[in-house]
Amino acid sequence: MGISTQILGLIASLAFLILTHEFGHFFFARLFKTRVDKFYLFFNPWFSVVRMKKFDNRYHFSFFSAKSPEEWAEHPDATEWGIGWLPLGGYCSINGMVDETTKVGDLATEQQPYEFRSKPAWQRFFIILGGVLVNFISAMVFYVAILFTWGESYIPMKNARYGLQFTNVAKEIGFQNGDKIISVDGKPVKTVSDFTFSVLLDSPKEVELLRNDKEMAVEIPKDFAQSLLRAGDKFFCEYNFPFVVDSIEASAPAYRAGMRRGDSLVGVNDTLMFSFMDFQQIFAQNKAQAIKVNFYRDDSLMGLPVTLTDEGKLGVHFKSPYAYLEIKTKEYGFLESIPAGISHGFGKLTDYVKQFKLFKTKEGISQLGGFGTIGSIFPKTWDWEKFWSLTAFLAIALAFMNFLPIPALDGGYILFILIEMITRRKPSDKFIGYANTIGFTLLIFLMLYANGMDVFRFLGK
Repeated sequence: MGISTQILGLIASLAFLILTHEFGHFFFARLFKTRVDKFYLFFNPWFSVVRMKKFDNRYHFSFFSAKSPEEWAEHPDATEWGIGWLPLGGYCSINGMVDETTKVGDLATEQQPYEFRSKPAWQRFFIILGGVLVNFISAMVFYVAILFTWGESYIPMKNARYGLQFTNVAKEIGFQNGDKIISVDGKPVKTVSDFTFSVLLDSPKEVELLRNDKEMAVEIPKDFAQSLLRAGDKFFCEYNFPFVVDSIEASAPAYRAGMRRGDSLVGVNDTLMFSFMDFQQIFAQNKAQAIKVNFYRDDSLMGLPVTLTDEGKLGVHFKSPYAYLEIKTKEYGFLESIPAGISHGFGKLTDYVKQFKLFKTKEGISQLGGFGTIGSIFPKTWDWEKFWSLTAFLAIALAFMNFLPIPALDGGYILFILIEMITRRKPSDKFIGYANTIGFTLLIFLMLYANGMDVFRFLGK
């Protein structure tokens, strides 16, 4: 399971997002009586896994072919449907439109009424906007369905009985393990996730907290987010909870050393500690090394020598923080889930847009990731709630990214159409072709860089 489940989740999610996005273009194109030459899930350089076209009142198929059968060309008004072999995207090839599949020289000399370029600007606007629109609407539908089906479960900040645990970068500016958060610049926060996003994205001045029953404040430096990125910290805090062994793999170092289910870790090499994150940091610093693990078993304090794995692991599964911290679950009726789901979706969009300011710095750029990074956020065991939640978030991300006014993206076409509407002058097909080539080249370099960073991180492990 594990990685294979993550890969399956990533491909299934991408396939769904691609289909819905391209369907948005297809729907409006057909609504305005524009021909759609091809509709493909995944790219098909050199050959297609399957091609399909309906004519003469039946469907015709072609498998693992480099090109369409010649007789299919006699039915240009019918759309060719297909599945490619390269799961990096898909496309909806609209007749008479200059894009990554059609060059200026491929267009007929005279415009035809069924071509994209012959349609009025407002119709072309909706044909292009369709992909972004359907992705965004589908995300809202997902969030509504998720809240209606599973409700909303979370650990309220006020239920963090042990406070929070922090990374070293957070400790350097004044946080300590066990701190209980009251507010950020006077505004209460609901969960640790809300607290994290608020500190990283809203540029607050200070965090009010409770430490040993005493109220105090920690000032947040302006470059705190950059410092975290520089250190490679994805999160700077988490709910604080004890490290209690829930299960042990039979071949694990901890099992061979004599540790058992229910052991509660309290120290390493006779140095006492409590926070799970502290144990993780100590283990990471002692990869493949022999250490002494101190723990309680049946009220007895014990210590055993354990040789960690090359990855700095004991080979145990720990008890979830949900076992110690009270979870709040809010259930939604159908009518309640609609405004709540839409509000949740807009909140995700707002947080996603805010994150872009982090990419203004070299630390932010260094954190860019490709398909490996996206795949890593999918759970290693199949979970429908998490799958649809991640798919909804990726739908919002895809909609926003495609809306950016960059040539070769939907936003670039929308920009050209808006300029045409304002100036009453349509950019030439040749100009759009050049702009798309430049934009597409930049996007390829960006994709190569992002996926290259994934490879670099993997090799650096």
